[in-house]
Amino acid sequence: MSPAGLCGLLLCALLALSFAALFIGYVPMSISDVGVALLSSGDTADAIIVREIRLPRVLLAWCVGGSLGVAGAALQGLLRNPLAEPGLLGISSSASLGAVIAVYFGLTTFSDWLLPVSAMLGAALATAVLYALARRSPSNLTLILAGIALSSLAAALTSLALNLSPNPYDVNDIVLWLLGSLSERSFNDLGIALPFIAAGMALLLGCARPLATLTLGEETAESLGVDLARLRGLIIVGTALCVGASVAVAGAIGFVGLVVPHMLRPLVGYRADQLLLPSAIGGALLLLLADTALRLLNGSQELMLGVMTSLIGAPFFLWLVVRSRHYRT
Repeated sequence: MSPAGLCGLLLCALLALSFAALFIGYVPMSISDVGVALLSSGDTADAIIVREIRLPRVLLAWCVGGSLGVAGAALQGLLRNPLAEPGLLGISSSASLGAVIAVYFGLTTFSDWLLPVSAMLGAALATAVLYALARRSPSNLTLILAGIALSSLAAALTSLALNLSPNPYDVNDIVLWLLGSLSERSFNDLGIALPFIAAGMALLLGCARPLATLTLGEETAESLGVDLARLRGLIIVGTALCVGASVAVAGAIGFVGLVVPHMLRPLVGYRADQLLLPSAIGGALLLLLADTALRLLNGSQELMLGVMTSLIGAPFFLWLVVRSRHYRT
């Protein structure tokens, strides 16, 4: 299948699922009800549910899933490792730490904007460290080790905040944030994340041609004019913008950047440059599918989206590890 045909197929599936997600939920609606709610200018109950609750949730699934998918594809192309994903560099855990700090010190009582701003500042700090290392060291191994160190440090500080928090309500807020969710989000959240996600995705999609050359090896890529330090910097910054903004509005959602590129890679002939855009659309489709499935599950409390993606991604990750080990032996 050609990359254009794959993108078209994924986009059609995404649009169909997006429309279905508008009338699927606790309050069932018909297709005509959704159409009237979208087109009417009144403040009826159906219009509020569709325009103020379900539509922002669908659009955020597009943005968050798309950004995580393309970031995972770019990192796997850069590191030439199918097990790489955005959390590998410690950016997502650093963004989560920024959000936890905002909750721990009660900054959210002053303004709701301080939580996403703190999350993006955490991602920016991790990005600055990684960018400095990428410019000084030519080794991808150094980048991976630094990411693991940042991730471990952020996880330790997050655990420390949970351990020292004197308020059980703050602990509950922190835990729920770390589990990730798209529920109770509005167009304000979409407005916060969209500019950063758009900028990050533009940077990552612009790296398609150098990533294609990099598949020939670092020495060959450099001989063909690819600036590896600049490429690493662009992908790190693009990943930070995507992941930081996603964590800022949706919390920690893992494994999307791992699962989607790996599933789509055989369909594009294992070409890193042709994988970026399909991974963006596929990431949006997977996250919207998981979020819609959560709303279909009846229960006294809705499951968190990060839990669902981890339940899907963790076995898939284990399967990848076992299969790669089998190939080596």
